[in-house]
Amino acid sequence: MSPRQRRGEETRERLLAAALDLYAEKGADGFTMTAVTATSGVSVGSLYHHFGSFDGLAAALYARCLSDLLDAVIAALDAVPQGQEGGPRDGTEARAAAGVRAVVTGYLGFTREHRAAARFVHASAYADFLAAHVELIAAEREPRLTWILGWLRPYVEAGLVVGLPDELIEMLVVGPVAETARRWLAGAPGIDLDEASRLLPERIWRSLRAAEATEASVTR
Repeated sequence: MSPRQRRGEETRERLLAAALDLYAEKGADGFTMTAVTATSGVSVGSLYHHFGSFDGLAAALYARCLSDLLDAVIAALDAVPQGQEGGPRDGTEARAAAGVRAVVTGYLGFTREHRAAARFVHASAYADFLAAHVELIAAEREPRLTWILGWLRPYVEAGLVVGLPDELIEMLVVGPVAETARRWLAGAPGIDLDEASRLLPERIWRSLRAAEATEASVTR
């Protein structure tokens, strides 16, 4: 990387860091181009050079925070012990269950440890500024979701996880966790992230466990 490219990358990072810090401190009302440039010490012209617009900066920050969240989920899944693939059904099913639980705890763990980034993701998921940057978002989101769903696919094919389209499996796994995180981040009463981390993994696994696997365990 040339010195000029390095300076450009440092400027991008400074803008993104300032944007996230401002959002964490002042919320959506304080998240403005004037505040970001003043905090970062970067000119408006430089912001436009690197991101095209303030909406472009916001979309890049959303893509960064979302990829960090999904990377935390992937790391949790990747840490699930290998076990004995192709071995006893009970052992293979236990690993599938451990994987689903890892997705839940990895997601909620990131939310707890990186509150500002998680808050930006959940508050911005349907924001107007994302519409013009769908390719940027997809470039970060799709490969990671493909990896996560690919981890589960062998268990679907083995009849241990319910056979649904990937989009619906994603909703069953991530939907309840994302809504829990969103409400916790918004300060909704009655949402305890520690309690959710303890109770949700098993219940989400039960929603994904194939009926045949459930019946087999009951009859043993």
